[in-house]
Amino acid sequence: MITCSCLATCPAAAQTPGSEIVPEANINAKFLNPELDPQNWVERFEVESRELFAARAEIVDSIGLKPGSRVADVGAGTGAFLRPLVDAVGSTGRVYAVDISPRLVEFVRQRVQDEKLATVAVILSTADSTTLPAGSVSHVVVCETYHHFEQYPEMLASIRQALVPGGRLVIVDFERIPGVSSDWTLSHVRAGKETVRAEVEAAGFEFVDEVDLPTLKESYVFRFRVPTSAP
Repeated sequence: MITCSCLATCPAAAQTPGSEIVPEANINAKFLNPELDPQNWVERFEVESRELFAARAEIVDSIGLKPGSRVADVGAGTGAFLRPLVDAVGSTGRVYAVDISPRLVEFVRQRVQDEKLATVAVILSTADSTTLPAGSVSHVVVCETYHHFEQYPEMLASIRQALVPGGRLVIVDFERIPGVSSDWTLSHVRAGKETVRAEVEAAGFEFVDEVDLPTLKESYVFRFRVPTSAP
């Protein structure tokens, strides 16, 4: 979960025409609370009634991982995607679980130890950086966390730096359509997918495609890549 205090000044915050509902400020404050109880979020995030969790196998398939891939789950939360990612990259691959919440990072580290996930490294990120080394990963997945990137230009630059040339970025996030989406979505998600695509392309990524996953009714899947040569 990525946070910062710049929501009021972020240009994209105003790019939601047709909606009188203003996305919430300080969207990540609860995740930075030192008294956060990770188990409460497990009960919210890791249930089959949550569309994203139920579709996790299909989402991981869409990333294009192979044995030996190095993938970062940016905004890993409680680690709901760890097991399918570990299985996809195999014993020669590497999974980085990245999150800004110290309490969730602590929880995931314990989970990795308990489940003996030897190929997983857990990383505490910052508001504007994944803190991953340059060129350290072949793939990055951001599952329903992009709308938490309030310092999105810096975060996207950090993701691009962490990816190898030709590396892939997959973003799964909520559709935000004024007059169609729920009030919760309109008040929680700051930008629709057209704005998201424009932001990511402005950060130097090439748009690859939008994946149609029939199991996802409320979210979209975008795939991008880092150009293989500098512009």
